[in-house]
Parts: sequence; structure tokens; C-alpha cells
Amino acid sequence: MEPIIITAILKPKEGFQEKLLLELKKVQWASREEAGCIKYKLHQSVEDHTFVLYEVWKDNEAVESHIQSSHYQEYRKNITDIVSIREVYKLEAIE
Repeated sequence: MEPIIITAILKPKEGFQEKLLLELKKVQWASREEAGCIKYKLHQSVEDHTFVLYEVWKDNEAVESHIQSSHYQEYRKNITDIVSIREVYKLEAIE
């Protein structure tokens, strides 16, 4: 089975850029320690305060385990009121 790629695009509400960045860094470090995590990389747009997470997971089971993890659940709770846009794409490579 091919790895699962997740791309998450997040835009903070006005004035919440630093708080969102802090939450994204926390979830990034914790997620990198998960058994099924191959890559978990945080990016920021050079044009605005948009953040992009690029994640590669071993398989769907690893993704589901990640979603159920306490650090992911805490992250989702902590960003609820500070994000204006959140788009998540679950991808597979096309050769």
C-alpha cells in the first residue's frame, strides 16, 4: 500500500497568527513521534499568514491513529476559535 499524504491549509483569524503557529508547532513535534508518521512538515506562505502542513503517513491505519491521538484532539480543540479557514486534503500519488 502506498503512503497516505495529507495537506492541511490553515488561515488564522486576524491577530491570531502567533497563537496558531504555536499550536501547529506543538502538534508537529508530537505527531513526528507517532509510529506511522513518515514526514510531518509545517510551512508558512511568504505572502501572508497562511500555514500549510504536509504529512506523510504509512497507511490509513496510521492516519486514523493520529486523528484519535490526544495531542491531535487537543490541537483541534485549541484552534477552533482562532482559524478562519481550514482545508484538509487526503492524497495519494499519481505516477
